[in-house]
Amino acid sequence: QVQLVESGGGLVQPGGSLRLSCAASGFTLDAYAISWFRQAPGKEREQVSCISNTDGSTYYEDSVKGRFTISRDNAKNTVYLQMNSLKPEDTAVYYCARGCFIPAVDYWGKGTLVTVSS
Repeated sequence: QVQLVESGGGLVQPGGSLRLSCAASGFTLDAYAISWFRQAPGKEREQVSCISNTDGSTYYEDSVKGRFTISRDNAKNTVYLQMNSLKPEDTAVYYCARGCFIPAVDYWGKGTLVTVSS
């Protein structure tokens, strides 16, 4: 069955970095675009980034441009989200998903918590 498992979350100080991983199984990763979403307490889930499976093109939400980098390693069935210069407002549960943008997403991971605080 299709599974997406996130890891790499944790507590980090403002200005710090974390790398999230999304391990995929049950399907051929290189056949699908993969997204990262996040949901902060009391807020709606929002798309943070997406990476295409065809040409490697990427999308970033405006607030993370220049700070976050999405990448994929199809041989390892893993998608990464490198997060630098973290801010308290980046605090959220981060989810990976199969597909780009909500209408195209068909599977979700269970999420990993990122807390940015001093």
